[in-house]
Amino acid sequence: MSEFNVQIPSAFDPFADANAEDSGAGGKEYVHVRIQQRNGRKSLTTVQGLKKEFSYNKILKDLKKEFCCNGTVVQDPELGQVIQLQGDQRKNVSTFLVQAGIVKKENIKIHGF
Repeated sequence: MSEFNVQIPSAFDPFADANAEDSGAGGKEYVHVRIQQRNGRKSLTTVQGLKKEFSYNKILKDLKKEFCCNGTVVQDPELGQVIQLQGDQRKNVSTFLVQAGIVKKENIKIHGF
């Protein structure tokens, strides 16, 4: 008989590289921009998921000045600090956060309607 170099495949895990790169659950940290309907035509825009190292009050101050709306920072037990703005400011907030260099565009998720 002739000798063949036969290699028996070992257990191959196609997700081994992905699991090594994703040390945390979810991998990316997204910033969620949502809209909540209040009453009638009134609405509320919420921003959550910003990094803890940012000053939420300074970001809020700039957002309020830029878009001529009122807003506040709310402490939520599950979500942490959440920025609330009056009106539908989803597109405005997302472009502001990208232009200010706070978040990359691919890390922003816009929810609602």
